Order: sequence, then structure tokens, then C-alpha cells
Amino acid sequence: MKNRNILVFIFSIYLCVMSWYLYTHQYYNVDLEAYAGLIYKAEYPDMKIEDIHKKVYNELKGTNPKLFGITPQDEEIAKGENTYYKVLSENPKAYGEELQLFSVKPFYNFVNLMFFKLGFKITTSVFLTSIVSYVLILILVFCYLIKTIKNYPLAFIITILISLFKPLLEASRHASADSLSCLLLLLSLYVFMVRKNHLAATVFAMLCILTRPEYFILYSFFYILAYFFKNSLQITTVKLFLSYGYVFLSFFLIQYFNQISWSTLFMNQFTKVQIYPISNPDPFYFPDYFNFIKKTIMLDFNGSYFPLLLLFIVVILANKFSVSSKKSWAQCLFFGAIYASVFLRFLVFPSLANRMMIGFYLIIILSLIYIQNSKTDIFKNSLEAGK
Repeated sequence: MKNRNILVFIFSIYLCVMSWYLYTHQYYNVDLEAYAGLIYKAEYPDMKIEDIHKKVYNELKGTNPKLFGITPQDEEIAKGENTYYKVLSENPKAYGEELQLFSVKPFYNFVNLMFFKLGFKITTSVFLTSIVSYVLILILVFCYLIKTIKNYPLAFIITILISLFKPLLEASRHASADSLSCLLLLLSLYVFMVRKNHLAATVFAMLCILTRPEYFILYSFFYILAYFFKNSLQITTVKLFLSYGYVFLSFFLIQYFNQISWSTLFMNQFTKVQIYPISNPDPFYFPDYFNFIKKTIMLDFNGSYFPLLLLFIVVILANKFSVSSKKSWAQCLFFGAIYASVFLRFLVFPSLANRMMIGFYLIIILSLIYIQNSKTDIFKNSLEAGK
């Protein structure tokens, strides 16, 4: 017991040190100006977009003068990308329309607003969301590992290694919804599979989708998988369909209020930047979309951690695989659902930037650790260790 308390104390100190490091080493990505504008827009609904624009850029330029230092000569993915943010800094109307690209993450914007209401500066409010999410992810991972492998020193070491995982650190240094959505994804799976609290799992799943809508693809595959293994998971068909109904409603509400179509979003990110994505979007050409997908899918996939993780999946599952075992097929289908959702997500938003993939990465890593080392059967027969 004494050794456990010492490890928990050391872990607490470590979290404080890492929080301070992340707070003092933030990366000022260009999404920050949009999230800051949405905070002002929510806090002061009567404020004109010209005034919001002025307040945001005055603060950002004072905080990081090099934020808009990109030159037209730098490499760009979408045509006009490098001059786009300079246009936004000078054009309140274009800036006002750009905010709609980021309003599809309502829960993330709500959390940013809550930090702002607590009295933090607007830039600090956005970064605190990522930092606090990082800390809570590590606490959740530590608790999960303690419960599954029943070994405090090993759980501590694995958690420290995960805390240094580059995509997780990158996400925690950015003004983005990546860390928060990862936290909510892990929470939803933890309370569903470990705590057996289906209501809480549904709530966390809804909040995850309200933070990053594309996770709806992954949840859809998981619900299909849960239906076929509902007896092992100890959940009724009625509860399962009701839960998915709420998750679907979250995704539907975002799409219903979204003012920018998927085709415009795709062009803005990958082919040609849309200065006025609402009032004057360019026409969408499917050949441009197809050519971009064909050109980047293998390069992006091979540039991610997915091939390496797939190697470990094959090695670990093959060691325990049995054609007649329901448990073995459940494990294979679980990881298959993750990889299928990754590729479908790529077709919708063709980027596998590692910081955006931390939710997928951590699910795979933690599941493999469980299968290889767990001494308890908390997953019943869905991800049972087989010991």
C-alpha cells in the first residue's frame, strides 16, 4: 500500500510538471483565431462581426506576432492556402464565414467558453481545454491499467510512456478538439466495457460526436459489433438501439445546423480555399476529389502509426487465435471496425494527421495491452485476455 501511494504521488507531480510544460510550450496554429472568435460570438451575441474580428486579431497578434508569417512561396496543399489567413485577418466578412467551419464542434466550443467565463484570457481558455484533456486522459489510462493488469509499477511505467507519445503531446499543444474528443471517446468505452454503465457511455459518446462529428463512423461500427455480441456484453437490444438513437441524434443535429456542405469543406482544405464558403462557394468537381484521394491515401496511411500497430495486432491475435473461438472473432472484428472507420473517415476528410488520430491509436494500444497482460475478465468475452 505504501509503494502504491508513493507511485500515485509521483504520478501527480509528473502531471503537474507536464501541464506546466504544455502551458509554456503551446503551438499557435491558425485555427486559434476561429475558436477565439466563436467564444466572443457566444459570450457577446450582439457584438458585430467587425468588432469580434478586431478584438481577436489584436489579441492574437500581441500574443504571437509570427502567427501570420506564412508567405506565398511556402508549400501549400490547397490552392490559395498561404494567403488565405492573411485575407481573413483583413476581411471581417470572410472571417465571419470561416467561423462556420469550426461551429460543427459545439461541445468543444462550449468548454472553451466555460474557461473564458472563469476569467482566463481567450487564448488561454482554448489551450486549457487541450491541457486539461491531456491530464484527464492520462489519469483515465492509469486507472484503466491498474484495474486490468493489477500491477501498479507496470501501470505507472506504461502510462508515462503513453504520456510521451508524440501525437498525444502534439494534440495537447494545439488549439484543437483532438485531445477533448479522445478523452470523451475513451471515457465512453471505459464506462461501457468496464463500469457497465450504459447511460453514461451514451452521454460520453454523444459529447464525443458533438466535439468531433467524424467519430460517428467509429461509433456506428462499434454499435453493430455490440449488437452481435450483446449477450456477452450484457446489454439488451432495446437499450442498444435506444443508445444508438441518441448518438445518431447528436450527429444529425450537427448536420442540420451546419451551413457549410461537405463538398465545400473538402475543397477548402484540400483543393482550393474558399474565401466565402457560405455566400459564394466554388463548384465541386468529383475528379479533383478522386485524384486527391488516389494521390494521398497510401502516403498518409504509411506515414501514420496504423501500419506499425497493425503489425502488433496480427502478432498478438495470431498467438491466441482459434477459428472456433467466439472470443477470437470478437477481437478481430473489434480491430477490423477501427481500421474500417479510419479508411471511411479518410474518404470524408482525407487526412491522417497523427494528432487527429490519437483516439484510434490509444484504443488500439490499450486493447492490445489488455489482451496481452490482463488478469481479469472485465470485457466478458469481447476482448477477453484468454488467460
